Amino acid sequence: MDKKVTVIGAGNVGATTAQRLAEKELCDVVLIDIAEGLPQGKALDLVEAAPIEKHDAFVTGSNSYDASAGSDIIIITAGIPRKPGMSRDDLIKTNMNIMKAVTAEAARRSPEVVLIIVSNPLDAMCHVAFDTSGFPKNRVIGMAGVLDSARFRAFIAMELNVSVENTHAFVLGGHGDTMVPLPRYSTVAGIPITELMSAEKIEALVDRTRKGGGEIVSLLKTGSAFYAPSAAAVEMAEAILKDKKKILPCAAYLEGEYGINGLFIGVPVKLGKNGVEEIIQIKLTDDENAALQQSADAVRNLVADLKKLA
Repeated sequence: MDKKVTVIGAGNVGATTAQRLAEKELCDVVLIDIAEGLPQGKALDLVEAAPIEKHDAFVTGSNSYDASAGSDIIIITAGIPRKPGMSRDDLIKTNMNIMKAVTAEAARRSPEVVLIIVSNPLDAMCHVAFDTSGFPKNRVIGMAGVLDSARFRAFIAMELNVSVENTHAFVLGGHGDTMVPLPRYSTVAGIPITELMSAEKIEALVDRTRKGGGEIVSLLKTGSAFYAPSAAAVEMAEAILKDKKKILPCAAYLEGEYGINGLFIGVPVKLGKNGVEEIIQIKLTDDENAALQQSADAVRNLVADLKKLA
């Protein structure tokens, strides 16, 4: 195919991302991981599914970054989950070092690529990739808002017993407990949800959205979400590959927008072939803006912690 996307990290998120990219026939896919045999085995399994799924996208697995050369998009899912006895600083430092190494190798082989960051802590890892790659800000994008908004949309659809296709939602801010779901901009078939349910019910859905990832972790017990995160990353990749000019909430580098400077934070952006082609500034109430600034402060503190650990 004429497009190529590399997925770095062949765990659940990475492998499912590769599967979705191939089955949507968006591009050929390269799956890279340091574990010998893992990306090769998963790639071969996906290739063998192609005749049944009826697509001609080819999936290659490799332990070498050379296979990623000339990619249009690189999606980075590599990193480790927090383990028992591991401090937050240990987790951040480990994933920071992984992100530095991965980004340096990938950027060197694909100097014009768009990076989509999925690894956690998401907003902080965007800064590591941005600083390491030296890429312009439009070509480093964090996947968070699409996932968080999808969770909010799913909960709205469940509550109102309507099609998820009728739901639209915006979640801004950092990817964590300080994220900012915006009920005023969340609709069902164009009708604001504030007209369809009580303030108490909306607040309950907002709270569930903020804790969405944790809810899945508590149920799985030995892992974290991967179906929805992979779907979110692929929606972003599709918008870029097809130059759709699609407006999606993503972690983008702000330089004054929303009164925030020098920080990756979740905001609505227009995604096209050049990555982030425009940051969409929507009007916020005083309360919404205060919540967004609080979320930005939390991300800023995380980035400061990174610099101390570097």
